[in-house]
Amino acid sequence: MRISCPFCGPRELGEFTCLGDAALRRPKPGMPDMESAFLDYVYLRDNAAGAMSEHWYHGGGCRAWLKVSRNTLTHEIRSVEAAAGAGARRGAPT
Repeated sequence: MRISCPFCGPRELGEFTCLGDAALRRPKPGMPDMESAFLDYVYLRDNAAGAMSEHWYHGGGCRAWLKVSRNTLTHEIRSVEAAAGAGARRGAPT
């Protein structure tokens, strides 16, 4: 599988690390039942079959975080974009 990094171009899968579902949101401090919400956030993950967005880290290249939309059954990559946050704006015009 090859991933087309928006900063480096097409690269082999070995340069990347998949960090999981990009739709997860960290619980906000002070919310009711915070401990249970945080345990769910850290340990309970859906194992979706089909289209989903994931965070990937390009450690073997530009070290940017990417948001990859792919089909988990066929591994077809539909889109790759810079993720919001650390390193995502690297190389982009300000």
